[in-house]
Amino acid sequence: MRFDTTGKVSLDHIYTQPDPRAYFTVLRTLDYCVPQLAKPYFAKLLKEYREDRRVAVPKVVDIGCSYGINAALLKYDVSMDELYARYGGDAAAGLTREELLARDRELSRARRPAQLTRFVGLDASENALAYAREAGFLDDTVHADLENHDPTPDQRALLSGADLVFSTGCIGYVTERTLTRVVRAQGGHRPWMAHFVLRMFPFDPVERALAGLGYETTRVDGMHKQRRFASPEEQALVLDTMSAAGVDATGLEAEGWLYAQLYVSRPYGPAGRLRSHDPHDPNREQL
Repeated sequence: MRFDTTGKVSLDHIYTQPDPRAYFTVLRTLDYCVPQLAKPYFAKLLKEYREDRRVAVPKVVDIGCSYGINAALLKYDVSMDELYARYGGDAAAGLTREELLARDRELSRARRPAQLTRFVGLDASENALAYAREAGFLDDTVHADLENHDPTPDQRALLSGADLVFSTGCIGYVTERTLTRVVRAQGGHRPWMAHFVLRMFPFDPVERALAGLGYETTRVDGMHKQRRFASPEEQALVLDTMSAAGVDATGLEAEGWLYAQLYVSRPYGPAGRLRSHDPHDPNREQL
């Protein structure tokens, strides 16, 4: 196994394949589940945005979208279990990429969208973006490295007009540099944001940068499993990283899972007042 500088096992190879089969085959063995856990929070935020801003079809920029997983879950109300069975089973093993795409296009045609939402995927993997777009999960795609480069005029045009910005695990590899460039691509408009961030990565630099752009951020109560550690070695390396950062892993990562926390950022002012985003909270209308 190869490990990155944070101690996490390197899974780069599963994000760059021509189709999602390797992605789901590998991540199924690790019980990767954070997109499923994020789904009700994202759905609730979309509903609030529609009601507050009177936007019938919000535009979402999904940062680190890979094969359009969040888009598939929200637009077509599929589950991670369905996707694991769809791409990791024997039925998918013998299909060509085109046959797999044809099957996915049928899914997107057959299921009436559960969430009337336009998804723009931002990712460093051109292959993953191409598949998600051709399958009908993503409406537009931006293949860019906004950590190191400003968006081109064409990329800026695709990013602009965003109503919400989501991510489920890329913060830490993607930093405030990318988020700042996404916000600045809006030309003064400020989208709402929701990021599930692994506890091993500090969110403070992102929060400070967003505050400078006119955002207020809240950390939503609760811990959310991301996936199991790939090996005892990965767990030991990550625990070392967390310890060095002063993060207590007792009862959480020390028990064998990576955990994420949800941060929600909205513009300052009445239209951006923060609410509880726990979908099971009976008092969720106000924090």
